[in-house]
Amino acid sequence: MDPFTYFLIQVVVAVVLLAISYAITASMARRQPAKKPAALEEFEFPQDAEGTPQAVVFGQGWVKGWTVLWFGNYRVEPIRKKGGKK
Repeated sequence: MDPFTYFLIQVVVAVVLLAISYAITASMARRQPAKKPAALEEFEFPQDAEGTPQAVVFGQGWVKGWTVLWFGNYRVEPIRKKGGKK
């Protein structure tokens, strides 16, 4: 067989493998369910009652009963891209 025939066989095999890869990827992408974003109620932050004294540590040290005083500015608004669909 001449080199051109080997080249054509390689091109045909590459196209077939590309089609199989695309079909597998497309079928896997359809099966994944849409995930809901986490709500603020799903997070568990250790908080104590109001009026509990707060320990102040200067430097490094271990505190037994630690409390989260602030945990961020969580928003519930969807992220939108400019110039695109919502």
